[in-house]
Amino acid sequence: QWGRGATGVGGPVWDQDRVPCRLVAGGSEQGTATTLRGQAGRYRCQYRVSESAEVSVESDPVELVLTDLRYPPSSISLHPEQHVGTGTNVTISCWNKDYGATFLLHKDGSSEPIQRQDSSGGDTATFTLFGVTPADSGTYRCSYRPWHYAFMSSPLGDSVMLEVTPTPAPPGAAGSSRGNLVVAVVGGCTAALVFILVLIIFFLLSALRRRTQRDESPGAPPKKPETMEFQVPSSDSEGLTYLELQAVTPSTQPPSPPAAPQPSVIYTEVAVGGRH
Repeated sequence: QWGRGATGVGGPVWDQDRVPCRLVAGGSEQGTATTLRGQAGRYRCQYRVSESAEVSVESDPVELVLTDLRYPPSSISLHPEQHVGTGTNVTISCWNKDYGATFLLHKDGSSEPIQRQDSSGGDTATFTLFGVTPADSGTYRCSYRPWHYAFMSSPLGDSVMLEVTPTPAPPGAAGSSRGNLVVAVVGGCTAALVFILVLIIFFLLSALRRRTQRDESPGAPPKKPETMEFQVPSSDSEGLTYLELQAVTPSTQPPSPPAAPQPSVIYTEVAVGGRH
């Protein structure tokens, strides 16, 4: 069988199941304020198996904090205002009457303080809620614990109400979104047209380059050679033969197949009446 217990002033209380443990001072459940202040503190639990010396490790600690009505409640204020929009930073200030203390910020519905802070200058603390949302709406209060009595607390003080409303979208947000969509579509179409034009120009240049290379290929007909005539003085023309020569301009193209031979033109002088 398993048992659970808590160590208090009156010693551990054991049982077969989880039970609340009472703190007993001097054999009585009643005591003076001084006795109760001595019982405030941090507690842990352990358990052991019946008729066995084995004991479990200690549990996580819990704090027993006593509220002392002799401490006056703290004051509280909220800034900028009670009604704020989503995303606003809200400041909650708490202060007391010259008690050096640790301040705690409480929200109704939460069993634990949501923030704690040592007072600045001995009597004031400032809590900031960053970027509030509707979930932060609620009632807030402050308490404090004197520095020399960490487990003694003041009563909860006055409350402030915080209401967070969702921030509406700007009037032109929908139109701006549609405008951005139109700009994106137009930009995409423009980019596609430019790409198509570049492809067309590329193919045209490639075709022109292939045509130029084909015109300069070896099978193209050669240019007609220029004809050159040589003049010979008349005084030395007797008994000479005249031949028409064709001068061919050198070409960088490979030699083409030989053309059909053409007859040579020969000029000669024929003797008439016994003269040469």
